[in-house]
Amino acid sequence: MSESCNGNCSSCGSDCGERKAESLLAKLNPNSSVKKVIAVVSGKGGVGKSTVTARMAVAMAKKGYRVGILDADITGPSMPKAFGVNECSGASDAGLYPALTQMGIQVMSINLLLDNDTDPVVWRGPVIAGAVKQFWTDVIWEDVDYLFVDMPPGTGDVPLTVFQSLPVDGILVVTSPQALVSMIVSKAVKMANMMHVPVLGFVENYSYFACPDCGKKLAVFGESKLEEVAGQYDVPILARLPIDPSVAAAFDAGLMETVDTSELNAAVEAVEQA
Repeated sequence: MSESCNGNCSSCGSDCGERKAESLLAKLNPNSSVKKVIAVVSGKGGVGKSTVTARMAVAMAKKGYRVGILDADITGPSMPKAFGVNECSGASDAGLYPALTQMGIQVMSINLLLDNDTDPVVWRGPVIAGAVKQFWTDVIWEDVDYLFVDMPPGTGDVPLTVFQSLPVDGILVVTSPQALVSMIVSKAVKMANMMHVPVLGFVENYSYFACPDCGKKLAVFGESKLEEVAGQYDVPILARLPIDPSVAAAFDAGLMETVDTSELNAAVEAVEQA
């Protein structure tokens, strides 16, 4: 194996017979402890993946687990805003300490390192992927039971880096009811299968809107097609989340820890069994 190997076989013309999956894993910071890594993915943007990540982290924290969130969406980071945190807890020669939310959830995001959270990150793919890896190797995650990785949409550099460099125990796939999503979801599931990462289940966001007057459920984005994909890949549907303006308001206000998480109970159980 070449010493300059970056783990991406598509970039290398040689046949590396000695390449093994475990040889690509990045070393966790020696001062860190992380028991389980759960990636939250989506095949496309705009399906509320970051909101689901935040709610899952809160749900696990409510059960008494020590939880962390690695914000791998470098060009579109949103975790600090969701929890109302603005800076890391500190740094030492040993590494960087993530921000702490009121519930003690550890959060690491590129927006915690920028002078202004509206400054764009104009980096090429390999640099972005390297930054994500550093959030694993250079950050001190203290006694984390479950580390959620909020992934950028798609199947590009960052998802590949996370799947190859971090010991991912399973993924949650976030989707929405539109017909287009069925095709995109299939891509995400197939990538996970190619990388030998277990798919724990689907979380469908924006499934319906419940009329505040009569309670009738309205399929704003059309009838869901997720059952077909779930049956095709034998992956369970763990939750169907409604369009809820109060959740969006809590996210914008940095108050995600106040949001009800009971709708994600099945997803929580799936993560506990990962």
